[in-house]
Amino acid sequence: MYPVYYESAPRRDFISVMVSKEPPEPPSKRRQSCRRVWNRLSRLQRTIICAILVVGAMSGLYIANGLMNELPDDKDTLSQRHNVFPNDNVVHVMDQRHPDKDTKANQRLHDNDDKDGEDQKLHFEQEREKKENLEREEKAKMKPKIADAVVQPEVKGQKESIVGNQEEDEGIGAAGGELEVNEEKKTKGQSQDGADAGVDVQVQVPNMEDGVGPQNAQQKAVVEAFKHAWKGYKQYAWGHDELKPISKAASDWFGLGLTIIDSLDTMWIMGLMEEFEEARRWVEKDLVLKKNVDVNLFETTIRVLGGLLSAFHLSNDGLFLEKARELGDRLMPCFNSPSKIPYSDVNLDTGKAHPPRWGPDSTTSEVTSIQLEFRELSHQTGNDKYKNAVDEVMGHIQSLPKENGLIPIFVNARSGQFRAGATITVGARGDSYYEYLLKQWLQTGKTEDKLRDEYVTAIEGMQKNLVKSTAANGLKFIGELVRGSFSPKMDHLVCFLPGTLAIGHHNGLDASHLELAKELAKTCYQMYADMPTGLSPEIAYFNINNPGKPDIEVKNADTHNLLRPETVESLFYLYRLTGDKQYRDWGWKIFQAFEKYTKVQGGGYSSIGSVKDTKNPRFRDKMESFFLGETLKYLFLLFSDDPTLLSLDKYVFNTEAHPLPIWRP
Repeated sequence: MYPVYYESAPRRDFISVMVSKEPPEPPSKRRQSCRRVWNRLSRLQRTIICAILVVGAMSGLYIANGLMNELPDDKDTLSQRHNVFPNDNVVHVMDQRHPDKDTKANQRLHDNDDKDGEDQKLHFEQEREKKENLEREEKAKMKPKIADAVVQPEVKGQKESIVGNQEEDEGIGAAGGELEVNEEKKTKGQSQDGADAGVDVQVQVPNMEDGVGPQNAQQKAVVEAFKHAWKGYKQYAWGHDELKPISKAASDWFGLGLTIIDSLDTMWIMGLMEEFEEARRWVEKDLVLKKNVDVNLFETTIRVLGGLLSAFHLSNDGLFLEKARELGDRLMPCFNSPSKIPYSDVNLDTGKAHPPRWGPDSTTSEVTSIQLEFRELSHQTGNDKYKNAVDEVMGHIQSLPKENGLIPIFVNARSGQFRAGATITVGARGDSYYEYLLKQWLQTGKTEDKLRDEYVTAIEGMQKNLVKSTAANGLKFIGELVRGSFSPKMDHLVCFLPGTLAIGHHNGLDASHLELAKELAKTCYQMYADMPTGLSPEIAYFNINNPGKPDIEVKNADTHNLLRPETVESLFYLYRLTGDKQYRDWGWKIFQAFEKYTKVQGGGYSSIGSVKDTKNPRFRDKMESFFLGETLKYLFLLFSDDPTLLSLDKYVFNTEAHPLPIWRP
C-alpha cells in the first residue's frame, strides 16, 4: 500500500523576480535566496526541473558521441549492411570498386598538420574497430554458419549441423566497363559447424573470387551490352517484370521484378557491384511475395527461386535465402493435388492452386524442372519438405510407362497420367525434363544413379527415334513424334541439348554423347548462319528427302527471334570442355547479330519478328528477362579465359542459367 499525503490547503506555485537598481546582495545571501526559492517550489516543479536537467545531460553525451563517430573513416559501409554475417569477400568487392580509397585516406591523415588531432582520430578508429569486432563475435555465437559467415536460418522445431567448405575459384567482372586487374588472390578454406546438431547435412559452397574486370575485348563488349539493357530497364520499367524498349514502358507477368532477380548473379559475375547493390536494395525493400496474383510454378521457380538461391551463394547475403524460403513456402500449395503431379499455377496470397487456364493438364517439363531449386532450398534451410515434394514428382514420373525413355509433353495433375497421344519432343514442354535428369545426378555429387540411368536411357531413345540428318549436307537434328509419326521440326529450345550432352560426357558418360553434342551444335549454329540477319528463328524444319533443296526451311509463322540463350549456352559448355575456339567464333558472330538487329537506341534490346528481313526485322517491343539472366551471362562465360570461373566441377546451372553448388558426398 502506498502512503497518502494530505495538505491542509492548496498552495500557489510561483517564482518572484524583483528588479532593482541597488547593488546585488553578497554571494552568501544570494545562495540563501536560491535555496529559499527552491524550497518554495512544489514537488511537481522540482521533478520537472530535475528531469529537464537529466535529459539535457544525456543529450549532450549522445551528441558528443555522434561527433566522435563522424571522424573520417574509410572503411567500406557495405560491411555494416551485412552485419548479420560479416564477410571478407563483400569488403574486398567494394575495395576493388574504389582501389584508391585507402590511399586517399592515408593522404588525408598525412596532410593533417595537427599531430594531436591525428592521434586522436587513430585512437577513435581503434576503439570503434574493437567495438565492431566484439559485436561480430557476439553475433557469430548466436548464429550457425555456412561457408564462412553465410547465414544458415534457423528452422523451427528442427536442429541441424552444417559444414561449409569454401574453395578458391577465380572470378572476373567488369565494374563500370573499366579494365581493372587485381592479381592478389585470397584462399579461404575454413569450415564452421552449426551450434546445433540433428540433421547432418554437409554442403560445399565454392567461393568465387571477386571480379577483376573483363579479360578481353569480347567480354567487355558483352558487359557494355548488359549495361545498355539495364539502362533501358532501369529508366522505363524499374521494379516491373520486363521492359518494352520500343514503347519505353513496362510489362508485368507476375509482378515480381523478374528482370531484376534474373540478373542478380549476372551482375555479380560481371563485377557490376553498383548495379547489384541497387538490385539488392529493391529485393530488400520492394519485393513483396504476399500478393494477390496467380503465378506459374515452373517459371517462378526457375527464375525467381533459382535467381535468389544463386545470388545467395555468390554473395553470401542471407537476405536472398530468406526471400527464397518465403517464396518456396508460397509455392508449396501446388503440390496439394490428388496425384503426385503438382498444379501448374498458384495464388501467392491465398495459396489456391489450380491447373492452367487453357486446359486440365500440367506440362511435363515444367513439373520435372523444379527439382534443382527445391532440393537446394531444403539443403540450405534444413527443412526436407521442399525436397520431399519434388522427389515425389520425379518418383511418380519414373513409374509411368515411356517409349524408350521419352515422355509425352502433358501430364494430368488429377489422374497423374500422361495425356494419351501427346507429342514427344525435346523442344517446348519436353526439353528440361531431360536436362534435369542429368543435373539432379550432378547436384547430389553423382550419388543418385537412378537419375543418371533414366537420362542415359532417354538419350538412347532420342538417338533411335528422333535424331535424323538432312539430305543436302547431313546436318544432324532432333525431330519430334507427333501422334506416333516423325516430324522434322526442331525448336530453337532444343539447342540446350549439345551442352547437356557435353557435360554428361565430362562426367563419365559415353563418348557418343560428345560426338552428338558437336554435331547438334553445328546445326544450331547453322540455324543462325543461314538467316540473313544472322539470328536463328524460333522453329526450323529440316529437309530429309530432297538433296537439291536447302537443309533448313523456316515457315512465316516461325521467323521470330526472342533473344533466346540455348545455342550460346551449348557453345559455352563445348568451349569450356573442349577448348575448341570455333565455338567462341560462332558465339561472337551471334553476339554481333544481336547488337546489329535487336539493340534499341536509348536502352534495351528487343525480340524481333523476322530473322529473314535485314531492312525491317520488326521489333516485337519485348526484352525477355532471360536475355540478361541467360543469354548475356553465357556469352560472358563463353569469352572468359579463365576455366575456373564458375567451374563445371563445382556448379550446376539450372535451366535459367542460375549456378547452384554441387553437393559433396
